[in-house]
Amino acid sequence: MAAKIRKGDKVVVLTGRDKGRTGEVFEVRPDAGTALVRGINMVKRHQKQTQAQEGGIISKESPIQLSNIAYVGKDGKPTRVGFKILADGKKVRIAKSSGAEIDG
Repeated sequence: MAAKIRKGDKVVVLTGRDKGRTGEVFEVRPDAGTALVRGINMVKRHQKQTQAQEGGIISKESPIQLSNIAYVGKDGKPTRVGFKILADGKKVRIAKSSGAEIDG
């Protein structure tokens, strides 16, 4: 099945403690049905010191379910994503609310 949310997409959080916040997807994990969004769902981790990095408490993004995020359209509002086959046979993503083609 084609991915409705992809790396580089701007998304808004629909539920949870970060509801209403927006961010950019920098990793999608299709097998787990989750995505990592920059600055969203931050958690603190106790990092053990190694030669490569120092120890301490670090903040990092935790995965968020794909069903809890929505693509942000050109108008700045969340929208569902659909697919359309163009005349030349190319499959593209479209924003359901406006019908506009999504770049990328």
